[in-house]
Amino acid sequence: MAKPAAVTDWVHRAPPARGLERIEAYFAGHGYDMHRHDTYAIGRTLHGVQSFQYRGGWRHSLPGATMVLHPDEAHDGEAGTHDGFHYRMLYVEPALIQQILGGQPLPFITGGLSNDPRLFAATEALLRGVDTPLDPLEQEDALFDLAHALNSVSGVAQSRQRFDYVAAERAREYIHSALDRTLTLEELAAHSGRDRWSLSRDFRLLFGTSPYRYLSMRRLDLVRALLVQGQTLANAALIAGFTDQSHMTRQFRQTYGLPPARWLKMLGR
Repeated sequence: MAKPAAVTDWVHRAPPARGLERIEAYFAGHGYDMHRHDTYAIGRTLHGVQSFQYRGGWRHSLPGATMVLHPDEAHDGEAGTHDGFHYRMLYVEPALIQQILGGQPLPFITGGLSNDPRLFAATEALLRGVDTPLDPLEQEDALFDLAHALNSVSGVAQSRQRFDYVAAERAREYIHSALDRTLTLEELAAHSGRDRWSLSRDFRLLFGTSPYRYLSMRRLDLVRALLVQGQTLANAALIAGFTDQSHMTRQFRQTYGLPPARWLKMLGR
């Protein structure tokens, strides 16, 4: 008797949208190694069991729950059963959440999983099929609902800690203009009008990651776009501001849990 054909892992990406990324994927077994994003990773398991390590313990995502992984928190992913797992994920830049909440400590969902119906309802539009485009106004409305659902479900209290949202946002925008060159914290501080250590603290509080990690992630965003356009790994690395291809590949794997060549293959490139 012939053996059944092996099921191939796959990832489908929605068309690019400002400040967020949507994917739908299937993994038969091991998905990706420990890694971390500087975005929120919010999603649903559609079929199977998605098992992952997060904040010192194992989590198991089942259909009906909402995954909410905080920016810069390490996690991996694998199938919890022999059936594999099928899921959709939304990656949202903390800056978008801050623009809606007006500069508050980022909402945090304990344990990375929630059965709260407010979160499930707020993610309905954003987590529909990646082949279904979002109308721009619909996306803005959905992000508004998501930000306030996160804030409500997390139960975040108003912080008494003083921080400068305007200065941190000024530094964040400046980083986007310096992807292809060396950037120092002193330069960011001078541009934002804040001393460097206060700026570093505020940036982490408001955007969930450090200025350097934010810079690295924006460079990797550019690398992925260039690879999809057909650039070689070496050219994409240099254009995006990395020292060389090996430097880029190392950071790519640390961030996404798989090397860029495998990522491209899963996209069918």
